[in-house]
Amino acid sequence: MTSTASNATTCPECGNAAKGVNPVTLQALLNEEFVDDVDGVEYHFCSATGCDVVYFTEGQTFTKTQLKVPVGVKETTGERPLCYCFGHSIASITQELETQGRSDALDNIRQQMKDPGCRCETENPAGTCCLGSVTDGIAIATSELLEAGGNRPTTKAETITKVGTVLSAIMASSCCWLPLLLIVFGVSGAGIAGVLDSYRPLFATLTFGFLAAAFYFTYRAPRVVTSGEDRCTETCCPPSGSSKRSWLSMMAMNKIMLWAVTVMAVVFLLFPNYVGFILAGIDQENAVIDSNNPLIRQTTIDVEGMHCEGCAMSLELFVKEVPGVLTVQIDFENKQAVVSSQSCCAFPEESVLKAIQEAGFTGEVQKPNHDK
Repeated sequence: MTSTASNATTCPECGNAAKGVNPVTLQALLNEEFVDDVDGVEYHFCSATGCDVVYFTEGQTFTKTQLKVPVGVKETTGERPLCYCFGHSIASITQELETQGRSDALDNIRQQMKDPGCRCETENPAGTCCLGSVTDGIAIATSELLEAGGNRPTTKAETITKVGTVLSAIMASSCCWLPLLLIVFGVSGAGIAGVLDSYRPLFATLTFGFLAAAFYFTYRAPRVVTSGEDRCTETCCPPSGSSKRSWLSMMAMNKIMLWAVTVMAVVFLLFPNYVGFILAGIDQENAVIDSNNPLIRQTTIDVEGMHCEGCAMSLELFVKEVPGVLTVQIDFENKQAVVSSQSCCAFPEESVLKAIQEAGFTGEVQKPNHDK
């Protein structure tokens, strides 16, 4: 690419500082009827938005209407092309931000600059590499999305990891809450707790994996790109003023959402550990039974298959429905159920064991020790 002088001057129309551009750029981009008017001197390119003048030199100017191509950096609406070699514009960048939460324009341009290479001197009205303009264009597209009521779009990866975190955490604790939920709707949860408990380590691992990915996508540092004199981040410098405040507020909101997801995940993961405290005191009538009351018989049943306090609650609800049962006390740690019934009547052993089986567990009645 032929080098151009870097002497800056000011646009006669708007007073904006301009950079030098080689006459070959004008000869390639001006309409045919104006090409012969190009002198063999250095011209200057005005990039000011809203200004009609594109090129000027002492005593001579060329405006936007005299070019074959639109000058995207000078426009405020429409397609607004930025990379004339590989077809990137503010419109295409906006679409990328809306659909995937980021723009790959810079990476795409760098890759294609290697092969087949760029033609900036004869394609870009500025006559120079477009990376600086594209970097600015990302900032403009982001700002316009914010002003239109949008935000930095949450990427699909962020959404998937956050949703995956919550769902896997819910499934990791489903061995406790799902049987209880089924009971509420009158459906037997027989055997489901044991099956789900066997998958608990897998779901817990998935939860931590999704959560780690969510933190990475939310807190990852923006990549830094360099374009000539311009140095910026991939998401570029946040817009100033109200747009900057909106940008920062949305970044904060994404982090707040992530921490909310984290809390939800922890709550569900630890559900089997504290469900007993939640369920404690729900049925206080068990506590008023006097074990020394001669009218009351207490039968201890060894129970297998309980994995958490949720299982204990599920078992209690099933056994309490058996006719003849007064109260049920579940000792989760010792894996026992103490069933109270009237001593005047036969203990409904068959019905109680059937209820335990329907709850998804197995039980065996302890035989009284008459040798005491």
